[in-house]
Amino acid sequence: MLKPSFTHYAAALGATVMLTLPIAAHAHRTFLLPSTTLADKAGAVVTFDASATEELFIPDHAVQIEALTVDGPNNTHPQPENAWSGKQRSSFELKLPEAGTYRVALVNDNLSATYKVEGQMKRWRGNAESFAKEVPANAQDLNVMRMQSRNETFVRAGDEGGKTEWKTSGTGIEMTPLTEPTELFAGDTTSLRFMLNGKPAADLTVTVIRGGNRYRDALGEITLKTDRDGKVSIKWPDAGMYWIGANTGRPPQGATGTLAKPIVRSSYSATLEVLQP
Repeated sequence: MLKPSFTHYAAALGATVMLTLPIAAHAHRTFLLPSTTLADKAGAVVTFDASATEELFIPDHAVQIEALTVDGPNNTHPQPENAWSGKQRSSFELKLPEAGTYRVALVNDNLSATYKVEGQMKRWRGNAESFAKEVPANAQDLNVMRMQSRNETFVRAGDEGGKTEWKTSGTGIEMTPLTEPTELFAGDTTSLRFMLNGKPAADLTVTVIRGGNRYRDALGEITLKTDRDGKVSIKWPDAGMYWIGANTGRPPQGATGTLAKPIVRSSYSATLEVLQP
């Protein structure tokens, strides 16, 4: 997780939208985009942009970046530097101290609630710890939703390097690459495994979209389903930057949740680069 100094700095940044967008804004896709996925050597610095947009990968709405984790080779966890946020995107730099592959992820787990106080409808968003302090005990018609999101990408420093262990937290949707995630080539097939709350995410819909859809007549998305082990295979049609997304779908019509048992919506996205062979 981020050091306190970075967290406090990020919290003071300019206005941003929440990482998990409202369900109504489903057309907006959140992405974490590196300036390069293949740095030439250890010690290189990579810049990352975080945004939500309808046109991949053109920034539109900045997202919060304080909930950032980095997993690197030999159990390294370098910290980001020079964080900045505007209205359309948030950015930071990351120095890759060792040769090998790094997973950079924005991970959020928040609550939102609607309720009435003296007949007036109220809305609230925060974490479980602040819920009891900020939502009044006399709230009526309380409806609570838990929103889990993970947005990540992978970058590599050098041709060789230490091994990176792709750990899972057991919360929300998570993806484990079954092949090296920075060595993807057009025409090849890549296998990924998806987990939901620590168990194989069977029959999960996975959407794959190549960037630059502003310049195409059709979005050109590929829609796939995971097998019973949570695995999916993607054959890359062309080189380019790709967005991969999955979510647990909208809650049932009229569903209500409580703090003890909220409605849960989980989402996942990754940015991967596919190279020309």
